[in-house]
Amino acid sequence: MFTVFEALGSKLQGVFDRLRGRGALSEADVNDALREVRVALLEADVALPVVKDITAKVRERAVGQEVIRSIQPGQMVVKIVHDALVDALGGKDAAKGIDLAAASPVPILMVGLQGSGKTTTSGKIALRLRGRERKKVLLASLDVHRPAAQLQLETLARQAEVTSLPIIAGQTPLQIAQRAMETARGELYDVVILDTAGRLAIDDALMDEVAAVKAAVKPHETLLVVDAMTGQDAVNTARAFNEKVGVTGIVMTRVDGDARGGAALSMRAVTGAPIKLLGAGEKLDALEDFHPDRIAGRILGMGDIVSLVERAAETIDQAEAEKLAARMQKGQFSLEDYASQLKQIGKMGSLSGMLGMLPGIGKLKSQLEGANLDQTILKKQAAIISSMTVKERRNPDLIKASRKRRIAAGSGSSVQEVNRLLKQFEDMRDMMKRMNKMGQKGLMRGGLAALMPQGKRPF
Repeated sequence: MFTVFEALGSKLQGVFDRLRGRGALSEADVNDALREVRVALLEADVALPVVKDITAKVRERAVGQEVIRSIQPGQMVVKIVHDALVDALGGKDAAKGIDLAAASPVPILMVGLQGSGKTTTSGKIALRLRGRERKKVLLASLDVHRPAAQLQLETLARQAEVTSLPIIAGQTPLQIAQRAMETARGELYDVVILDTAGRLAIDDALMDEVAAVKAAVKPHETLLVVDAMTGQDAVNTARAFNEKVGVTGIVMTRVDGDARGGAALSMRAVTGAPIKLLGAGEKLDALEDFHPDRIAGRILGMGDIVSLVERAAETIDQAEAEKLAARMQKGQFSLEDYASQLKQIGKMGSLSGMLGMLPGIGKLKSQLEGANLDQTILKKQAAIISSMTVKERRNPDLIKASRKRRIAAGSGSSVQEVNRLLKQFEDMRDMMKRMNKMGQKGLMRGGLAALMPQGKRPF
C-alpha cells in the first residue's frame, strides 16, 4: 500500500544514508543534500512553490548550530525534513476523516472528474460511516448523464448495507438532491451522500451544476475526489474545483498505484483544503484516514507502526484471538489454529503492504516484491492445509509420504512445499512449548535466544 510514495521515499533515503555515514556535517554537506532533495521532489511531481517552501524550511534549521553540533547530525537532518514534509502535507493537527459536527441529516457533496473513483469512494464512505460511526446513511446519485453510474451506486449501497435513493427517470440533479434531503429528514437519516456527475474535463456546465446543488443543499462537507495517478493534473483539478465551487476536503484514490506522490505534497498548499482520506484498492473497506506525520514517516523509511496496529485492531476477531491464545497456553496449537492465523492475517491486507509499514523496510522492497509473499506464503499455505483431513490438521504426525503426495496434488503444490509448511509449523509449536515451560520470568531472563532450538542458539 501507498506505492504512490515509494519512488520519492527511495530517493530521499539514498540522500540520508550518505548523511548518516558522516560523523559531522558542514554547511556544504547540507547544501549538497538539499540539492538532491529538491531534485527528488521535482521528479516526484511536487509543485515548484511547494518544493521551494520545503527546502527553505529545511535549510533554515539544518545549517544552524542545532545540526552542526548534534551527536548524530544525519539523523537530525532527517527529522528536520520529516517536519517540513508534515507541514506541507497539512500539519500534525490537520483535520482527519469526515466532519459530521452538524445537525442531521448531514449533507456530504462528492465532486470530481469522471474516472477519479468518485462513485466507488461514495460507497466506501457510506460503509465507513455505517460501520465505524454507527450512522444511518442515504446514498443518492445525481449523475443523470450516465444511467450506469446510478445503478453502480445502487449496487454499492447494497454491498455497504446502506440505503440508496430510488431512481426516478427525468429528474434533474437539483431535483434529486432536494428529494434526497427531504427523504433524509422524513426518515431520520444521519448522513446524506450526494454523488454528483463527473466530466472528462472541467467545463462550465459541470461547475454550474455542482454550484446549483451546493447552493440548494448547503453541504457540511464538499469532498473532492482526485486520482493520485494523474500527478500534476490532479493538482490542477483540485485548484479549479476549489476556485469555482470551494472544497472542504480532498480524497485521493489509487494511492496504491505507481504514481510519483507529488500530488499529495502539493494539495494543501495549492487549495488550502486538507487531504482527509486515502483510497487504496477497489474493495469497499480500502479507505483510510490521512495522517500527515505517518505519511512523512513512510516516505522517509521510518515506517508506520501506529497504522499497522490500528488495522490489526479493526480486522482481527478479538474472540477468535483470545480463543487461540488460550489454546497456545495449553500447548494445543494445531494446523487448524495455524490456518486460522493465516486467515486473520489475510484480512489485514497484503503482506507486502503491512511490511511496508515497518521501519527501514523500504530498502528490501524489491526483494519483497520478487518473493511474491502473498502468493507463496498466505495463499499457498492455506491451500495446503485445506487439502488435509480434519484428523491430519489436528495431528500432523499422521502425515507420512503417501499423505504428503495426496496433499500436494490436492493443493497444487509440491511435496517439498508441504514439508516446508510442516517444518515451520513444528518449529512454531516447539517455540510455544518452550514459552509455556519457561513462563514470563524465565523468558525475561533468557530473552529470545532461549526460545530458539538448541543447535541454533547464538553464542
